[in-house]
Amino acid sequence: MVRLGASDAAVMLRYEQGFLKIVIISAVFVTCMYYFDFYDSLILRNLRELLTRLIQVLGTVCILLAILYYVYPTLELGRGILAIGVSLVGIILLLWRRLFVAINNQSTFAERVLLLGDGPLAIPLMREVESRPELGLRIVSQFVVPSNRVAHTDSAPQAESERPCTEDLFHHVRTHRVNRILVVFGDRRGRLPVEDLLKLKGRGVRIQDGTDLYESITGKVPIESLRLGWLLFSPGFFVSRRFVIYKRMASVLISIPGVLLSLPLIPLIALAIKLTSRGPVFYAQKRVGHNGDVFECYKFRTMRADAEADSGPTWAGDDDPRITVVGRFLRISRLDEIPQLWNVLTGNMSLVGPRPERPEFVELLSREIPLYHLRHTVRPGITGWAQIRFRYGSSVEDAKEKLRYDLFYIKNMSPGLDFLIFFQTIKIILLGRGAQ
Repeated sequence: MVRLGASDAAVMLRYEQGFLKIVIISAVFVTCMYYFDFYDSLILRNLRELLTRLIQVLGTVCILLAILYYVYPTLELGRGILAIGVSLVGIILLLWRRLFVAINNQSTFAERVLLLGDGPLAIPLMREVESRPELGLRIVSQFVVPSNRVAHTDSAPQAESERPCTEDLFHHVRTHRVNRILVVFGDRRGRLPVEDLLKLKGRGVRIQDGTDLYESITGKVPIESLRLGWLLFSPGFFVSRRFVIYKRMASVLISIPGVLLSLPLIPLIALAIKLTSRGPVFYAQKRVGHNGDVFECYKFRTMRADAEADSGPTWAGDDDPRITVVGRFLRISRLDEIPQLWNVLTGNMSLVGPRPERPEFVELLSREIPLYHLRHTVRPGITGWAQIRFRYGSSVEDAKEKLRYDLFYIKNMSPGLDFLIFFQTIKIILLGRGAQ
């Protein structure tokens, strides 16, 4: 017999905190699914990985509920109903995820897309769309406007200059039954068939900038095809005074409890560093912050005291021999960054923002990467969008990829995005990902 904890389900729902119990169990399930990447589309397409994550979710849910019921026995569900509920949720989740993937893999339901142009964004965008069937998009063709196409001028009548492009583009749209056109021109001056696109838009074809789609599905800005005009007139890259005040207040209000909670750990960490390696407990390093100002960034020392005596400033690599045993643990757990809360309180850093880089690397990267200086338009942070979306950077190419994420953050800064980054950072810390 299923134990409901009351004479019947209706009584339980009204008088035995039934609604609260349902809410708590749902919250535990959703949290565990989030922390085990159960909403990641790449996980959904791999049945073996999906089953592994499902077992991890169900196991963690049972452990958390057992702890909760031990602390608060009044919230306990009957063993029978809990077992049945967990089993049903597991089966339904598995079947629903597989059904979702099966439907998305059907090209019949996908929106048919035409790429217009051959700019540097065309191939990366094509790869991203093809690797994400959950978007419901299918690229069926690419149309390249001839480079010798004459722009409309007084000396070149519109009918003569526009007709060839119009006929070819309209033929492409009709032949491939296109529902959406993604514009991926590298240089649009004199080449973008504006009137043709307006006619197609009036006939129900959706016209979209390829840069906007790429940004929305990848969470990064394509710096190779970035136009200064787009930066200038984009609604992003604007930081209001109200948001600056909010961000500063939020950073301070969260940092103060963080400092207080970490006080018991500081003597233990200091003792561990002193007992396992020679040198100071804290490490101060010059970093480039807001508007290019240089400040001292504080961390617990995780490398040998003479780590850069011979090589000078270098990025940390995989299995870097300069990192001490205690230092590796501190990096994985992110405990080495506790002293940076002081940088937040003094105003040199925020909780969320692009990670500050060393002046030596900034000089190098500014020469190698266009628009690198834009990441200094906001205060750097302890964590950031690039940190939760990309691995630890140890090369110019890695720095370029992280800049794409940093520019996305600067363009789309909001309390909601900061909130997402903060909780994603907690997830990364708990799972020990991305440390170097």
